[in-house]
Amino acid sequence: MKTPKTIWLVPLALLPWLAVPAQAAIKIRFLKPSQAAPQTIGTSIAWSARANDSAAGPLTFQFSVGPPHGPVAMVKDFNVGKPASGDWVSLPFVWTPTGIEGTYRIQVVAKDFATGESSSRTLNYKVDPLVTGATPVVVGTQNPLVALFSAPACPAHSSMRVHFQQTAYKFPGTDTFWMQCHPAATMTFEIAGMYPSTAYRMFSETKTGKHVMDGPVVTYTTGALPARASFPTFKVTSAAGADPNDVMILHGATRLGVGEHYPDVATDLAGNIMWFYYPSDVASSNIITRPLADGTFLAIESGPAWNPLSEESQMLRQVDLAGHIVHETNTGVIQQELLALGAVDTDPCNTIPSPAPIGSACLGAFHHDMIRSLPNGYSAVFAEIEKIFPPGTQGDTSGLPVDIMGDMIIVLDANWQVKWYFDTFEHAGGPPELDLQRPAVLGETCVSGQMGCPPIFLLSAGIAPYAHDWLHANALYYWPQTKDIIWSSRHQDWVVKVDYNDTKGTGKILWRMGPEGDFNMNNVFADPWPWFSHQHEVGIENNGVMTLLDNGNTRVSPPSGPNSSTGGLPGLGATDCGPFDCNSRGMALNFDETSMQVTPLAAVDLGQYSEAMGSAQLLDDGNYFFVAAIVVAAGGVDSYDLEVTPTPASGAGNQVLNMSGSEVYRDWLLPSLYEPPIT
Repeated sequence: MKTPKTIWLVPLALLPWLAVPAQAAIKIRFLKPSQAAPQTIGTSIAWSARANDSAAGPLTFQFSVGPPHGPVAMVKDFNVGKPASGDWVSLPFVWTPTGIEGTYRIQVVAKDFATGESSSRTLNYKVDPLVTGATPVVVGTQNPLVALFSAPACPAHSSMRVHFQQTAYKFPGTDTFWMQCHPAATMTFEIAGMYPSTAYRMFSETKTGKHVMDGPVVTYTTGALPARASFPTFKVTSAAGADPNDVMILHGATRLGVGEHYPDVATDLAGNIMWFYYPSDVASSNIITRPLADGTFLAIESGPAWNPLSEESQMLRQVDLAGHIVHETNTGVIQQELLALGAVDTDPCNTIPSPAPIGSACLGAFHHDMIRSLPNGYSAVFAEIEKIFPPGTQGDTSGLPVDIMGDMIIVLDANWQVKWYFDTFEHAGGPPELDLQRPAVLGETCVSGQMGCPPIFLLSAGIAPYAHDWLHANALYYWPQTKDIIWSSRHQDWVVKVDYNDTKGTGKILWRMGPEGDFNMNNVFADPWPWFSHQHEVGIENNGVMTLLDNGNTRVSPPSGPNSSTGGLPGLGATDCGPFDCNSRGMALNFDETSMQVTPLAAVDLGQYSEAMGSAQLLDDGNYFFVAAIVVAAGGVDSYDLEVTPTPASGAGNQVLNMSGSEVYRDWLLPSLYEPPIT
């Protein structure tokens, strides 16, 4: 980790524009909305900006919003505009106010990162309330299963939430989270977790001290599922004995493989859809990485950014339940911030010559996981790094320089600016940290366009034909007990702890858990293969127990070869299980950092072999929720959501929920969209 600097240090030799006037100037020609003010809460307004640069450009544009009586905060970070008749035009910034009424400030900054010059413009924009009388108002949103409920102002030092349930349904309804009152402004909530084409009754609850007062009841009927999208279907084999408090499953990134991507959906335990998310560009892919307690979620998405060679996984977004973007950043501006912090492996991939020289490296895409559980509202995300090493690295026999794929953990502050990073290549000198000469345990490799692999940029004539997928990091966890970051390396069969210490850490690796790692396994169940392998969704629960999905690829032992692994997507199958079973397992592990010993509490046979993906979760009632996410079947690829009651002292468990559907990335079992898991 390098010491942060307070100025931009962008190596111009790495950028495609080199002619820089001594006094370059930027002039913003206009900043304008698609609709004139005032507009009511819930209206989507598309903002565009146009600017001129006396240098060659290109120009990038950043959009920020300041609420009434509040500071301006970045919403859409610097992204490259498009040339237009000598000017630069921003990509659209779609803003949907769902907070309070009043006068907002919309700010655009146009910046040339080659010259460091920038210019800004701010406009005021008035937003009117939805409700003007004493009765709440409910209106639809761009998502037919999500409504906006707007209530009159409530007293200071009070809080409000909304209760909603089907008008023809006698079971209990759903409560939103409590929101602090802010008189004299009205209160607006996104109502989500409703069935399509169904009538609901809703009312507010205002809490002042211990007293709760109900507001007037209003009704709302949801819309139908949109015909433009195909939706996944689910089959329930068993649901007897499931935790009665957890009545919803959030399915993340359904149908990842070939063909059309399904929307991310939430269903009840019978498989009926109650919510969905689809990016505005229906052709793009997205991965919901985490639902958040404030009614939003984090996602890695595709879209145009600074690198014209690829749009795959270039965007990070925080999105609300209706699908409105709350925060957005991209690989290009993150690269610039990393370079300013002294990072050496994050050059733009499209500026490296071909064939790439030994030692060159670039940041290609975000991948797999983003969390927002760090203190101060900080987030952490994975980025894929490609780097070229000398011939023979990791045993490559081509005689050519070798493309090795590593990872970076990037920590962003609450305004999504880089504060800290961990570069695996900086810690690759061998034990007790990482060993660059320890290849992926199953020899996994990637080529451009291969399923299960990130975008590949540095392969070309003169480079070994396959990129070595060395680590394949896939899960992040912030452990508040030690203030450090724990991450999962699928291709090393390791869980790794990094010295983070809330941005003050060295970035050194503190331990590696797994086969040939730093811990001993206390094999209390006499398991012939006690360790996990190619694991997913590693986390530490509130009781200190580590849970994970043991995919078991190394235990199952798929065939080896120069390009035998597809990164864990359908098509391999299990061909040699040896003396061990061929199924994936849900695991819960006790571990002691003093004695360096791991003791399994559960190693539940899931009855299916999931080649990749999946999740693990401890429920409030002591049951576990495991997801076998990619199971090759005769009719295609399925996933299995399984709730398991553990059998004491056996490591096994009984299934009390079994729901199958299309392949997924990661699922969560939860009471509602307002109460996501916090670990």
